[in-house]
Amino acid sequence: MMDQPTTSPSSRLLLLAVALGSLAIGSGVTYLVTARSAPPADGVAPPPAQAAEDHSAHAGGGGAGATDASTRVYISPARQQTIGVRTAIIGHQSLDRTIRTVGTIAYDETRVTEIHPKVSGWVEQVFVDYVGKSVRRGQPLLTIYSPDLVATQREYLLALRAQKQLGESQFAETRSGADSLLEATRDRLRLWDVTDEQVAALAQSGQVQRTLTVYSPFSGVILERSAFAGQYIGPETSTVKIADLSTVWVIAQVFEYEARVLTVGQSAQIEFPYGQSSRALSGRITFIYPDIDPQTRRARVRIEFKNPGLELKPETYVTVVVAVAGGHQLAVPKEAVIDTGASRYVLVALDDGYFEPRQVDVGEPVDAFYPVLKGVATGERVVTSAQFLIDSETNLQSAMQAMAMSMPGMDMGGGDMPGMDMPPKPAAPVPTPPEHQGHEPR
Repeated sequence: MMDQPTTSPSSRLLLLAVALGSLAIGSGVTYLVTARSAPPADGVAPPPAQAAEDHSAHAGGGGAGATDASTRVYISPARQQTIGVRTAIIGHQSLDRTIRTVGTIAYDETRVTEIHPKVSGWVEQVFVDYVGKSVRRGQPLLTIYSPDLVATQREYLLALRAQKQLGESQFAETRSGADSLLEATRDRLRLWDVTDEQVAALAQSGQVQRTLTVYSPFSGVILERSAFAGQYIGPETSTVKIADLSTVWVIAQVFEYEARVLTVGQSAQIEFPYGQSSRALSGRITFIYPDIDPQTRRARVRIEFKNPGLELKPETYVTVVVAVAGGHQLAVPKEAVIDTGASRYVLVALDDGYFEPRQVDVGEPVDAFYPVLKGVATGERVVTSAQFLIDSETNLQSAMQAMAMSMPGMDMGGGDMPGMDMPPKPAAPVPTPPEHQGHEPR
């Protein structure tokens, strides 16, 4: 049987010292935790959230669209200069907008004509033998040989002789019948586009014309040519297509919100991108199309321009400029508005380095501004640069404040967080010595 080990007096003293040291450390930790959890005494700086609320009470934050003070963020002047914060004062601006868009010159559809013969026959001669050729009003286009036309001319000459012979008859019915026959054949020739001059020449010469000449109804250019010598044509055949270029259209494409501010009769100008003309030409809006172009998803606007020198050529690209008067309205710079898709807001610069996100309602953009409908007032300052950096500061400080509220004992005001500004703390009051309390200073 082995002997039990004995403990020396020195070992017992060492164990007692370790136990007393552990008890002292535990008591100190308990005291520190209790002290940090206790409410702050008078004169101690409040946490950042409380400081922001106190600032909002003195900064007059109850303006248009004011938000909760907890959403405000403090950024020191030095950090503002580092991240490049710039602000602008909200005020009334002249919102006269200028709409610039692309357009295409087109033919005036009201001045385009297709020429169809009224009688069937064969083409004898063609005087306009290529597309793009210029023609004048009354210029011959082609000649047609038609057996029906020849037969009608002979009937007209017979009716003319009968009218001369029977015009002296003593019977009124005979004279009336001769006149009616002559008038019927003359009307048939007119319906076949035989002019009065041609009918008069037929009556004077008494010779049947073998061909019918078709003339241009107005001056213009040949767009299409479908008749060739020797071709058999009928009323359904389009021989030529002529366009009058003395007036042309410009078809411009604008955004849907821009189409709402345009009206029929409004003045517009066109500019040439490649310097075809040294001056801007003025015209007027004559029609706003009721549909949206499925190719470009834009609204189409038709503008009419005079073209006396035929300078404007169809299918040419031009720049369309329309000035729209908007008057003076409360406006905010475009770069100050942050669009999240569901809403829009600005960062309002308050006093003492505080910034506040403010939701706003704005109208359609006008050049460099948005008209303000709701959210900010005249004289307020909004941030026009570094908004996203300030927004990130807001999110960071909000997260740190929420963490401080959910973890009692966590010190948010005792030290600086890297990359995060804290509002300046008020100076702690100097305690009054006990011997001077309750006495007036000398």
